[in-house]
Amino acid sequence: MRLKINAVVLSISDRAAREGVDKSGPALIEALTRLPADVTIVAVEMLPRDFDGIVARLQFYADRGDVHLIATSGGTGLAPRDQTPEATRSLIDREVPGFAEAMRFTGYANTPLAPLSRAVCGTRGGTLIINFPGSSRGITECFEAIRKALPHAIGTLSEQVAKCST
Repeated sequence: MRLKINAVVLSISDRAAREGVDKSGPALIEALTRLPADVTIVAVEMLPRDFDGIVARLQFYADRGDVHLIATSGGTGLAPRDQTPEATRSLIDREVPGFAEAMRFTGYANTPLAPLSRAVCGTRGGTLIINFPGSSRGITECFEAIRKALPHAIGTLSEQVAKCST
């Protein structure tokens, strides 16, 4: 049986939300479609960097019951309005720090600024939430860092994979 992944992509950027133009969302969609799974993009949204708005959309999609993955882009840096990690952390049940650590570690090979990312990864119910950086290049690099583990994580969480294996 081929793994099924229903995914939501949320681009969190004041400019993208205001102007309706975004490069990070398409980069996430491209990366997701290369997974060895049947990936369906359920929704794509551009949101401003507003804590309450981010929490509301994360909660809405995670609590629907049919979304396996929410991939966010942007809002993970040190700017005062970068609140994606705090919004994510406020509603997850369990953190999955290995994904965030792998993304930062891989990113550091390409830029000394990677440790400034405050990305959070975790689960809410049967949904995995992953914060990616806001740049297309950063998304590509970070996605590659977790690409091999991502299908197994989603398969286990969604109970499409019966047991852990190597």
